[in-house]
Amino acid sequence: MQKFHVKRGDQVVVIAGAHKGKSGKVIEVLAAKGRARVEGVALIKRHVKKSQKEEKGGIIESEGSVHLSNLMARATYDAGKRRPVAPVAAT
Repeated sequence: MQKFHVKRGDQVVVIAGAHKGKSGKVIEVLAAKGRARVEGVALIKRHVKKSQKEEKGGIIESEGSVHLSNLMARATYDAGKRRPVAPVAAT
């Protein structure tokens, strides 16, 4: 079994790709494909017909998957943005 840098429930930020800058919680990790579903990122619209499973038909939005290489843990991302401020030269 592979070990990944993110797991279900982690807060992550998308650092590359079409959804760069968006953040959310990991819903599930798709280990076989090396991808993860993130809450509110890569939304896909599906047209669903009314059935026993889906009581109401219509357009349903659900999360698509994002490649794991495009994700970074929120804590790591925030820590990297803090840079020491250069002192201002007195004139």
